[in-house]
Amino acid sequence: MIETRPLGRTGVPVSVLGFGAAPLGDLYDRLDDRVAVSAVAAARAAGVTLFDTSPHYGNGLSELRVGAGLRQGPADGVVISTKVGRTMDPRRRPDPPPVGVISPGFAGGVPHRAAFDYSYDGAMRSFEQSLLRLGVDRIDVLLIHDVDVWTHGDGFDARFKAAMDGAYRALDRLRSEGVVKAIGVGINEAEVCVRFAEAGDFDTVLMAGRYSLLDQGGAAAFLPLALKKRIGVILGGVYNSGILATGPVTGARYDYRPASPAILERVRRIEAVCRSHGTALPDAALRFATAHPAVASVVLGAVAPDEVARNVAALARPIPAGLWSDLKAEGLIPADVPTP
Repeated sequence: MIETRPLGRTGVPVSVLGFGAAPLGDLYDRLDDRVAVSAVAAARAAGVTLFDTSPHYGNGLSELRVGAGLRQGPADGVVISTKVGRTMDPRRRPDPPPVGVISPGFAGGVPHRAAFDYSYDGAMRSFEQSLLRLGVDRIDVLLIHDVDVWTHGDGFDARFKAAMDGAYRALDRLRSEGVVKAIGVGINEAEVCVRFAEAGDFDTVLMAGRYSLLDQGGAAAFLPLALKKRIGVILGGVYNSGILATGPVTGARYDYRPASPAILERVRRIEAVCRSHGTALPDAALRFATAHPAVASVVLGAVAPDEVARNVAALARPIPAGLWSDLKAEGLIPADVPTP
């Protein structure tokens, strides 16, 4: 049985292991549709209740597959999370990927053109489109997506203002009317998490990549603020784009790009400590992320039922207490971070 935790002050129970559906948008590689859908059904059968997706993931393909997978089992207890900030135009083909973009690329997806839209009307339109793709009559958690410097560069401040003036008002209305249970943001930067948490009345934040066994950037300011404001934190990217799952192998990625020599060496040292305690690096990375008291759930991607089974098993395996003390003693994680 997978543990459940309340999602911040909303009290909505979510499984501590959630299903992150970005890979189901054909992230990096095209997937077999039946296998991808069966991964969602397998996660639900294993006791996962939180399913996080977005229109961005394959221009809606991820939402289509999540909806199809969830319809194979009972809906009781399922918490669906998706995002606003992009709308899809089915009459226009997608733009070619920009040259030099670091953020993840989708190898396939739905042939609809995406456009950023953080306005009030854009958020409402995105919400309605997501309901249709998911094939549901409700969405529980609705997040404003990718309002960060990583995505928008010098245009970040204008996007932030547009999101607070537009999308935030739309989500606040949907929450006040009981249409959604929780509203928040989904972003990659801890500093921006703080800025949103201070600017609005948010229930949850999905922070990707900034609290992991390798990167604790979110621990200094954001996670204490989340505890103070009772914001339920969902962590994504706890393997930092793969390197904490694969280890420091040739071609390992960190934050969507090839890992630097310094990152590879740090991961080698972390992995050596894990090995000395008979623990696999991905198991330690997952359990570390779940230990912070602000964290309600950690969403992991999976593209097939066997990957779902592997993630569930990793959550259940015991981790020796000495592993954490050794990582702290070697300066590989801060001495004051919570550990299981």
